[in-house]
Amino acid sequence: MRDLASLPKAHLHVHLESTVRWPTLREIGKANGVTFPEHLEAGHTFGGFADFFVQNDLVRSSLRRAEDFRRIAYEYCEDEAAQGTRYAEVSFTAAAHGERVGDLEMPLVAVLEGLARGGAEFGIECRLILDHSRRRSVERAWRTLDLARRYEEVVAIGLAGDEAHPGDPFTAVFEAAGEAGLHVVHHAGEAEGAASIRQALTAGRTERLGHGIRVLDDPDLVAEVRDRRIPLEVCPSSNVVLGFAPSPAEHPFQRLREAGLVVTVNTDIPSMTGTRLAGEYALVRDTFGYDDAVLAELARASVASSFAPEAVKARIGAGIDAWLATAAGKPEEPTGPTEPVESGVDPLANGHAQ
Repeated sequence: MRDLASLPKAHLHVHLESTVRWPTLREIGKANGVTFPEHLEAGHTFGGFADFFVQNDLVRSSLRRAEDFRRIAYEYCEDEAAQGTRYAEVSFTAAAHGERVGDLEMPLVAVLEGLARGGAEFGIECRLILDHSRRRSVERAWRTLDLARRYEEVVAIGLAGDEAHPGDPFTAVFEAAGEAGLHVVHHAGEAEGAASIRQALTAGRTERLGHGIRVLDDPDLVAEVRDRRIPLEVCPSSNVVLGFAPSPAEHPFQRLREAGLVVTVNTDIPSMTGTRLAGEYALVRDTFGYDDAVLAELARASVASSFAPEAVKARIGAGIDAWLATAAGKPEEPTGPTEPVESGVDPLANGHAQ
């Protein structure tokens, strides 16, 4: 078994707000006068859904200054590069933060600056997906699109949040996004079933499915998604932690692959699950008995499913080939930051737009 932290990968489904290191959040929060609950003072321990609201509020309360947003983006690059990620499309709820701090563009600009600096220092290329909660207004969705159109580092926009809220009110926004040359990626098919996926594929114009694990509810839909080669951004640890799969062994990951679907491995909320990207690869390896050739295949799927330039895809693909060509040795399982922080989590669904 080869070292999974050295396997070059793309990361397609991860919320920046849910990657913040616990010590960083505590330091930033205290600098901004935020009071932390006593049970979180000594360090982070996930205590179930009761903590979702607390930690979501902590992130929103703590991130106020441009330097705060720059720092979490920079540290994201450092942490992600250590996982073998060479290209990432990071979700960020820019408009919500901008409205909260009274400066619509500042959080986005600061995050882009942090990603640029971190990317250059740690050898990772990052682009942004601006997400928008289904529970929030269409007007904010338009503001999200306006922000996305201003910055070439933003490659896509999409819906997140509680899938029980319909996506149809946002149809015109995503039509306009396509006309502006932006990609569209929605969360669908995690908390809700086939209907949410069908809406995302039709009126929603999605090019990938954020999660999409409930596509298996409908054989006809499986055939459509397979034939159209719509990639699934699957996040096993997140699905288990949030109760959408009973356990890793009962996760539909292998059944999705057996159905001929394009499956990619992602983390979604690594600060909550405590599992970074190389750890997710280790999880599916150990759970389903995958060898290194299968893991390389999953990494190639992540690269091919990304919106990266072809030259970037080719470079990472060559790295995957080189990884597979090396002699197998004792694997070194990365753990990521030792004190992760929970952040930006919507307890109703695994889509964390605020």
